[in-house]
Amino acid sequence: MAKIRVSYEYSEAEDKSIRLGLFLIACGVLSLFILGFCWLSPTLQSLQSKPANCTVVSVVRPEEMFECVFTCGADCKGTSLYPCLQIFVNNSESKTVALLHFDEQQLLLNPKCSYVPPCERDNQKNRDSVVWWEDYFTKEVTGQTFTCYFNKIRRPDDVLWRRSHDTSVLLHCVLWPMVSLLLGTLIVLLTVCARSLANRAEALQKRKCSYEVCQDLSSLDRRGNIQKSRDDNPMATNSSDLELSSPTRTLPLFAVPVRRRDREH
Repeated sequence: MAKIRVSYEYSEAEDKSIRLGLFLIACGVLSLFILGFCWLSPTLQSLQSKPANCTVVSVVRPEEMFECVFTCGADCKGTSLYPCLQIFVNNSESKTVALLHFDEQQLLLNPKCSYVPPCERDNQKNRDSVVWWEDYFTKEVTGQTFTCYFNKIRRPDDVLWRRSHDTSVLLHCVLWPMVSLLLGTLIVLLTVCARSLANRAEALQKRKCSYEVCQDLSSLDRRGNIQKSRDDNPMATNSSDLELSSPTRTLPLFAVPVRRRDREH
């Protein structure tokens, strides 16, 4: 029997499902790289900072001024000045005096100052913001112990007041790309499995039909052979031919032939 071939072409709906799955897989991989580069690496570095106990030693505001860039519209941009605020604390981990920074972003923005105010166009507003934090740490925090974050390897002379990234950022950076990746993979696998099951059902149906066709062909060949033998020997009597052409006539089991006697005159 010849091998049955089944068409493996996908329908339009299945093709769209596979494209959607591949698109989700590509989006998951791409977002994993982008979020990992922009957020995951800084978050891991931030989580490396160990918590410690800090106490304010001194609050200093030197005369040095620093520049910041402000924006006041789409095409409006300029620079203004703000005073530097330095808050020195005693770190319980290293037992030394370190400079306190609000978070990692301000540490990278200006490592010489503890606080970088939101840049305003007016220099006086920048100064007022710095003076408010100076009074807060001088009057409210001085003499109290608070939690700070210290990284001995990267910044041994600096401590952080709070982390700019926490474990929730790490969770979101990994969770949503993985959800997109798994969802796309699931759509592709389900579509391929559905197509495979449909092909197997089609193959079984064709095999069943081919088996019935073979039985019909064998019966036709048998009748053809009988007709050929009849053509070769017309006087021959074939019992199978009689069975196929007409119903079978049977005699009674105890039938006895009776001779007809001539009547006596």
